[in-house]
Amino acid sequence: MASKQMAEALNKQLNAELYSAYLYWSMAAYFEAESFAGFAHWMEIQAQEEMGHAVKFYRYAVSSGSCVEFEAIAKPEAKFASPLAVFEATLKHEKYVTSCIHNLVELARGEKDYATEMFLQWFVTEQVEEEANASKLVHDLNMVKDAPGGMFMMDRQLGQRQASASSSSE
Repeated sequence: MASKQMAEALNKQLNAELYSAYLYWSMAAYFEAESFAGFAHWMEIQAQEEMGHAVKFYRYAVSSGSCVEFEAIAKPEAKFASPLAVFEATLKHEKYVTSCIHNLVELARGEKDYATEMFLQWFVTEQVEEEANASKLVHDLNMVKDAPGGMFMMDRQLGQRQASASSSSE
């Protein structure tokens, strides 16, 4: 059974994952409004992955005897200056999530909660991928600038993204 402090931390992360999904849906809506269907599709997949992460935290919390408590989800940013600004915000957010996961691992180690530490290792690895993906898109958008042909190609490329099997809630 998780300690009270660990249960609270897991709940906080569960709610942070729900916020992440909410944020990415907001970004998808921005891209839809700007007629970037491929960018929107990429963000929709990202939002679905974050929901999968939330489910993983929910199931782990329940299985470890924690009482799950849902908090209000803050309103995410909805207006952005450009696609580049969206992905810069994405990268910043993923770095924040990484720090939250690392703090959870540190807490688990401090409490000698080996089961939770093992559970969190999947998220440690996942965050490396999340940051790398966002960083690459920031890089690519910086290269493309506002060139219409480049933006068209990126929109088409991002529209091809497939949901990852590892992000499922199982």
